[in-house]
Amino acid sequence: MTLIVHHLENSRSQRILWMLEELGLPYAVRRYERDPRTMLAPRELRAVHPLGKSPVVEDDGLVVAETGAIIEYLVAKADGRLGPPAHRDAALRWRFWLHYAEGSLMPPLLVLLVLGRIPLLGRTASKRFQPMVDRHLDYVEAELTRSPWFASDQMTAADIIMSFPLEAARARAGLDERRPATMAWLARIHARPAYRAALAKGGPYAYA
Repeated sequence: MTLIVHHLENSRSQRILWMLEELGLPYAVRRYERDPRTMLAPRELRAVHPLGKSPVVEDDGLVVAETGAIIEYLVAKADGRLGPPAHRDAALRWRFWLHYAEGSLMPPLLVLLVLGRIPLLGRTASKRFQPMVDRHLDYVEAELTRSPWFASDQMTAADIIMSFPLEAARARAGLDERRPATMAWLARIHARPAYRAALAKGGPYAYA
């Protein structure tokens, strides 16, 4: 049975398509569109997983949700490819970024993105919240100044999971040429054939 990715437009699930393309694993895409008024996922996703969110993958009857869990599942399925490097310190960095992307970087970014949709009051609140986001972006910039990739000298799944928050930050949270190492990293991932193939399969993606 072919692995199925339940893919919501303009969402974290784009990373899973990219990872599958990098791994060369066969998969099918079931695409869902956001509610144009609320921008939330449609009810149909609840039939796949009770939380009704994306990404979710189905693999021979097994349903796996949450980006980090899916990434670890795919690493195991691909016999460790794109997984943690062999060296202990590099492996720890890999796991750090895997958790940091969703646990530390995405929450303040999400708040900032939501505030940006609120007229007047939202703009005022955003100015107070931006320094928290900037602290994270400065941290990422410093790390990418030392190494072209997040966990080692080659691309791994740590880079894949970091793609969505940094793409969102470039679009709406102040990431620009003032942080050249991060911008160069974005250019590198966007130039990868697997990344472009994932875009072709996933449909329009606002952050690429």
